[in-house]
Amino acid sequence: MRLRPDQLATHLRKALASLYLVHGEEVLLAQEAADAIRAAARERGHVERECLTVGAGFDWNALRQSLASPSLFASRRLLELRLGDAKPGETGSKALIECAARPAADVVLLVTAGKLDWQVQKGRWFTALESAGVAVAAQAVEARQLPAWIERRMRSRGLNPTADAVALLSERMEGNLLAAAQEIEKLLLLTDGQPLGAEAILLAVGDCARYNIYDWVEAALLGQPERTARILNGLRGEGVEPALVNWALHREIRTLAALAFARDRRQGLEAVFAAHKVWEKRKPTLLQASQRLDLAGCRRLLRDCARADRLIKGIEPGSPWEALLDNGLRLAGVALLPDRPGWSQDS
Repeated sequence: MRLRPDQLATHLRKALASLYLVHGEEVLLAQEAADAIRAAARERGHVERECLTVGAGFDWNALRQSLASPSLFASRRLLELRLGDAKPGETGSKALIECAARPAADVVLLVTAGKLDWQVQKGRWFTALESAGVAVAAQAVEARQLPAWIERRMRSRGLNPTADAVALLSERMEGNLLAAAQEIEKLLLLTDGQPLGAEAILLAVGDCARYNIYDWVEAALLGQPERTARILNGLRGEGVEPALVNWALHREIRTLAALAFARDRRQGLEAVFAAHKVWEKRKPTLLQASQRLDLAGCRRLLRDCARADRLIKGIEPGSPWEALLDNGLRLAGVALLPDRPGWSQDS
């Protein structure tokens, strides 16, 4: 059975499974899910806890022996297997499949792991654990989901935020859920139950947002110029290489150009998505951007990416970051003046 982290509390109030798999890239959500399972196990008498950490040379027989061994101090135990980013391999996969097929009596097995890609999630050991128990995926909270997540968390802690406060905190915490949770706890200490406005956020909360190059391209594709500029400024401040930023933008514009070319010739777009290995989840974003950018516009942007590359390499004088900003804003739908730095002369 699969559950989202926000569904876990309801499940644990009703039952406690013999096996849990908590995995995902969002560290805060994964930690809180594992803590909730530990607390539920203690409440049901699993007071003894044993931890095994998988690393190089890990003996998978230790897992089998721990499950088969009787408890030393209590009748019920919680056994944790911490995979982290390690791969179980053939030996580990076999051991995990055995554990799923034959759960130990009076033992709750909690397996924790980092981010698992779709290929791993289709593997035998993952599907065996998921079928025999409960899998909780701690996926990253996307930018569009963050305001709702922050508001729910603030209200669950007794805060009464205004819409402006939620929006500002979301902007300052984007990509850094752990910092968002910490700031909410700090705000709880600074307020007395009164409505929490944007002014209080400005005074109490620093900018802890973290971004990657894909966040920047996504903002431009979605037609969000202010967020596009903010993310690029954050990337520059974090010391991200401009060549990586330009590469990410160039890759997406190539896909958009292929879509525009196919559309002009009344060809199907699915072949383009397949050729460029576009995930199903990303297709609506690219289709939205393709409505703003025709084939001629894509070709101009490709030339501008080439110019940005020359600026990065020092072949031409000028600021590569200004060129990247202009190119991102143009993709986001902003019409820039021809004499603005970074604009191609043949635009």
